Amino acid sequence: MKHNYRTHKRVSLIAVILFLFSAAAIAQNGTIKGFVYDKKTGEPLTYTNIIVMHSTNGVQTDNNGYFSISLAPGTYSLLTTTLGYDSSIINVVVGKDDIITKKIMLSQLQKELKTVEIKGAKKDKAVRINTGVTKITPQEMKKLPSAGGEPDLAQYLQVIPGVVFTGDQGGQLYIRGGSPSQTGIYLDGVTIYNPFHSIGLYSVFETEAIRSADVYTAGFNAQYGNRTSAIVDVHYKDGNKNNLAGVVSVSPIMARVMLEGPLLKSKKEDNGAGITFLLTAKSSYLDQTSKSIYAGLGDVFKNGLPYSFTDLYGKVTFNGDNGSKMNLFAFNFDDKASLLNDVTHKSDGDYHWKALGAGTTFIVSPGNTAALIDGKFAFSNYNISLGQVDVPTDTIPSTSQISGFESAINFTYFLPNYSQIKYGVEVSGVHTSLNYYSAAGISTTLDRQSTNASIYFMYRQIFKGKFIFEPSFRVQYYSELNKLSPQPRLGVKYNISDNVRLKGATGLYAQNIISTKTDRDIVNLFTGFLLSPDEQIKNADGQDVKSNLQTAFHAVTGIEVDVDRVEFNLEPWVKVFGQIDEMNRDKQKAGDANFVAANGRAYGVDLSAKYSYQRFYIWGAVGYQKVTYTSIGPDGEKQTYPTPFDTRMNANGLVSYSAGKKKDWELSARFNIHSPFPFTQTQGFYEQVNFAGGGLASNPLSQNGGLGVLYANEINGGRLSWYHRLDLSVKKHFIFKNKSGLDATIAVTNAYDRSNIFYVNRITNGRTYQLPLFPSANVTWNF
Repeated sequence: MKHNYRTHKRVSLIAVILFLFSAAAIAQNGTIKGFVYDKKTGEPLTYTNIIVMHSTNGVQTDNNGYFSISLAPGTYSLLTTTLGYDSSIINVVVGKDDIITKKIMLSQLQKELKTVEIKGAKKDKAVRINTGVTKITPQEMKKLPSAGGEPDLAQYLQVIPGVVFTGDQGGQLYIRGGSPSQTGIYLDGVTIYNPFHSIGLYSVFETEAIRSADVYTAGFNAQYGNRTSAIVDVHYKDGNKNNLAGVVSVSPIMARVMLEGPLLKSKKEDNGAGITFLLTAKSSYLDQTSKSIYAGLGDVFKNGLPYSFTDLYGKVTFNGDNGSKMNLFAFNFDDKASLLNDVTHKSDGDYHWKALGAGTTFIVSPGNTAALIDGKFAFSNYNISLGQVDVPTDTIPSTSQISGFESAINFTYFLPNYSQIKYGVEVSGVHTSLNYYSAAGISTTLDRQSTNASIYFMYRQIFKGKFIFEPSFRVQYYSELNKLSPQPRLGVKYNISDNVRLKGATGLYAQNIISTKTDRDIVNLFTGFLLSPDEQIKNADGQDVKSNLQTAFHAVTGIEVDVDRVEFNLEPWVKVFGQIDEMNRDKQKAGDANFVAANGRAYGVDLSAKYSYQRFYIWGAVGYQKVTYTSIGPDGEKQTYPTPFDTRMNANGLVSYSAGKKKDWELSARFNIHSPFPFTQTQGFYEQVNFAGGGLASNPLSQNGGLGVLYANEINGGRLSWYHRLDLSVKKHFIFKNKSGLDATIAVTNAYDRSNIFYVNRITNGRTYQLPLFPSANVTWNF
């Protein structure tokens, strides 16, 4: 313990010294800061390079399009360049202690310049660590064959190395050994507790509204907290500042619309003060169309596919003259589903969740400082329920709710040579409630609330363009546990050459949110959330744990190699989950413990390769992983077992080709295969008698008890079948004289009609399968 304390102290001291040293250097210089925008829409351009010509100095814009660069007094030429846009050169005279604000407007290229694309991508790799990080753009999402011709983040996430999905139905995301509750998912910095619909092909995110989406699969820095496995960070556009624009899309699965434009146009040509809006809406009617349109494609459509959802999102942005802005937003996401049994042809359970939220985010660029200040304040509420119907089933009715507020303020300083300092303060309040039944039918109600507070500091320094050093430190306080958690983290990278780079990241992580998902169900749509328990719990060795806070350690290394136009990325990784709080599924009576403390270990290696040139886009990823938990088994003994998402091998391939003289045809194919998921086998059945139901008058001899399931003692000792699927799509793009466009898409999901298992009812042995051969068409109008 003393060793850990000394290590934390040394990391903090080094970071403070580096900060003071950099601040002293900046004080002798002048500063050029500002924003880079798309000239047509006024949208900020992320990860854009601003290079000081005839030097190695430069910076990259952040998610807000903001940059700041410190320079000694003199005259400079700044080159601004990014993929898909014309470059810009501006001349600036810098004096001592000057703070100069610039707005740089870039025009979209009519024709891609491959040299610019290659140089831009290499610069990003050379100045960012990017260990365990995948950056996703809407353009890449649209290259993936999508069900209904509707590109969606949920479908693209499935091809990322280390990511495991439960399939077309279920929508559960597992990233490098972590469960859904261990992955933090954010929309403009606000937590979205369940972003995936029960038909796992779609998320709550609108593809056309996404500015950027970053997936951190391991080793993320101290900017992100209260999650022990992974982060998905999504940012939306602000709305077109110059013209009314939008998207209208219709398919047999759903309809969607996005509108954006100015409410108050800027009177200046350089993106001055103004007000914009962004509205998105999509609604699925698959439960209706599947009966009529797909009735002839198999028994699975006979009773329709019982999935429906409606997603609404709106944002108003107030823009200032100097690039400062404030967003007001609100969302309403709703999802309903049923589990249809192929034996009884009835529902095994009705499933419903709803998410509501509203808040504000802001960005301030003070004229007298180089810092960028951003923050948020938001409220949200998420409810989920799984109801039981009157048929024999192992589905147990449950309800869960999580609600609260989030607030934060962050400060960012850009240093010379792509270096950076960032720090911030966060405060949040969370309330959770849960009603559930154990396997023995014992009802439990749990209600918890907490206030969490944290501070973090991150420093990135690049030495001579070769070595990147990024220490960061986070301290988080959990009021319901009265626990202060220090979390040091470190990322490094060494550029051996322009084409070969070594990298690594490590850190300590903690969270006080646990999942209600059981490790026994073959598939379980119900994922509730609960704060760490306030009762004393025991670990797998039968000992009392010192704290109910969940913890994890990450270590990930990697090598990036570019061979001609092929980009290779190899990453071995390991995660040690020091503590995982779980529901006690073997609770037999009201006085038994509600929770047990498990621990886990996950490790693996992922290899990915990307080729993008002229008409071809090719992406491939293959990975091996092993994820095990150690906990108390049904027999009361310590047991180590594979998790329900422990699929050992997972591979994805994507090929997209642009055909035609104008490249207005796009042909895409995607193949996925993974090894079987584990599950706990059924040992037998018994009559479940309620001895206390009638009080003293209870007569168990005359009762007709319910049917109980007797599980095997070996947790997840069985394996389902292999999963594999091929998806195909053809898209034709039409451009009209008024510059609007129309995309017509024909797609086939599961092209060779593979019967992939989704759900098995333990009692009736009825099975629900993933989507069969599923053709669809889509028309999307862009204006």
